[in-house]
Amino acid sequence: MTVVRDVPKQLYIGGRWQDAESGRTLSIDNPATGEELCRVADASPADGRRAVEAAVAAQAAWAATPPRVRSEILRRAYDIIIARTEDLALLMTLEMGKPLTEARAEVAYGAEFLRWFSEEAVRIDGGMMTAPDGRNRLLVTRRPVGPCLLITPWNFPLAMGTRKIGPAIAAGCTIVLKPAPQTPLSSLALAAILKEAGLPDGVLNVVTTTDAAGVVEPLLRGGQIRKLSFTGSTRVGRILLAQCADTVVRTSMELGGNAPLIVFDDADLDTAVEGTIVAKMRNMGESCCAANRIYVHTSLAEEFATRLASRMAALKVGPGTEAGVHVGPLIDNAGRSKAHDLVRDAVKRGAKVLTGGELPDGPGCFYPPTVLTDVPAESAIIDTEIFGPVAALVTFDTEDEAIDAANDTEFGLAAYLFTQNLDRALRVGERLESGMIGLNTGLVSNPAAPFGGVKQSGLGREGGRVGIDEFLEYKYIAVPTGA
Repeated sequence: MTVVRDVPKQLYIGGRWQDAESGRTLSIDNPATGEELCRVADASPADGRRAVEAAVAAQAAWAATPPRVRSEILRRAYDIIIARTEDLALLMTLEMGKPLTEARAEVAYGAEFLRWFSEEAVRIDGGMMTAPDGRNRLLVTRRPVGPCLLITPWNFPLAMGTRKIGPAIAAGCTIVLKPAPQTPLSSLALAAILKEAGLPDGVLNVVTTTDAAGVVEPLLRGGQIRKLSFTGSTRVGRILLAQCADTVVRTSMELGGNAPLIVFDDADLDTAVEGTIVAKMRNMGESCCAANRIYVHTSLAEEFATRLASRMAALKVGPGTEAGVHVGPLIDNAGRSKAHDLVRDAVKRGAKVLTGGELPDGPGCFYPPTVLTDVPAESAIIDTEIFGPVAALVTFDTEDEAIDAANDTEFGLAAYLFTQNLDRALRVGERLESGMIGLNTGLVSNPAAPFGGVKQSGLGREGGRVGIDEFLEYKYIAVPTGA
């Protein structure tokens, strides 16, 4: 297809598109068909070192670039992305699987990070005060932290790039971006757009690789990278944190989730069902914010389950490029097998399947929207991030019971609650151990809001007014008053 053909397939280092040093390439496959879309360069550790050297060489000049110039580059990139929404959405659907309607929404969402941080670039502040003893003036400035390594996942291939690249560029940092090997095309297209928007050579470098460990570890231990921003699993996050310790690399991490969704007895059922569909089925459930455990008050459990199963069963499954499709394929066969194994384990332990739960015939990594009820607490699905279109329902009787169950996890990224009682909403919201909470809504992501979690769901925040802080250091200068 034209959109695939037109995307650069090489590494982007120092402003030039170039092959991997070894000449190796990796295959990019369409999860809806299993067929190869194209091949892109497969970087080696040596390629990673060259990318870091380019970022280091460009850092001083980029840090000295006026904030307004950085702002206008981001704004031009935003305009280009919006103008090319259809092409970028189709590219994303082909490499990742999500329906075109969702891909278009991600293009808008991803572009908004560039617009948001284009506005934040010119608002980086500092301050000056007189020391309490009157002997010094205290001058405080904000400076870019330095060259950054940004590692993005496959599930939101454009937005995860813009959410990290936007604040780094705005703050005056140079970048090495390592996208997920399953979905690098959106990142390569984004790099080409930023170059077109006027981003100087060496500010952004992109290395695509199947050897993530071999490429990343030397960069983190080498002393030139000063900031790591990673989105991915908690298991990998722990490894990266250990590697960052050697040279005390500053880190921000958005890691795994196990989001609870609580439907209280006074919830509006229409709102709760629709909110659950959004929280569960956005991106086919392949989201760290996806509702993973759904707790429903006993008095509403039967009606809620019936309504949810009806809505889930009505969702059309198929290739994301087809009109009317709501649910595309999962990213690969491993992801599909994981979801199915979790369903089978829950059923074996006594859960009931209201809809779905069977592997479909034919090509592609498809899995049907599935609703399970009476899910036992010991089921693996209760403690495992599903990353698929499976809703696991559990009943509760008291508020404390629901909160205790919701907090009984090492994760704390997102949580959802449905109630019409404001006192309860505030009370429960304060007690839930999550970095983000959706109250009577299934969507919490917004470029203007701080995105991130607590416990083992990560460190730091992305987006919002605080998102740029992750890429800035404070510098304090003492100036004698002469008094």
